[in-house]
Amino acid sequence: MNMSKISEYAKDYEPTAKTKNIADLEKVSTDLELVDDEFEFTKGDETKTVKQKVIIVDDESYRVPVTVIQQLKVLIEDNKNLKFFKVKKSGSTKDDTRYQVIPM
Repeated sequence: MNMSKISEYAKDYEPTAKTKNIADLEKVSTDLELVDDEFEFTKGDETKTVKQKVIIVDDESYRVPVTVIQQLKVLIEDNKNLKFFKVKKSGSTKDDTRYQVIPM
């Protein structure tokens, strides 16, 4: 039987279903595939489905906000040979989070 203290397990616990954010990556290739993804969550008595765009890097999903796609479009219009970019994220809530796409 494999045993561990609940406090030790809790400290090491990482949720497996959590989608990371594109801003968590050091650098992003413009050649990555954009994938449709969705998940359900329950709030009170109501179950909602959330649809999102993700990229997959090393078997991990990273959410790509629409604002990142919009900014990337502008960058690619000016630089058709753009191969890599990074994303800076500021804010911590749904209402104040902002993204800045930076060409590399």
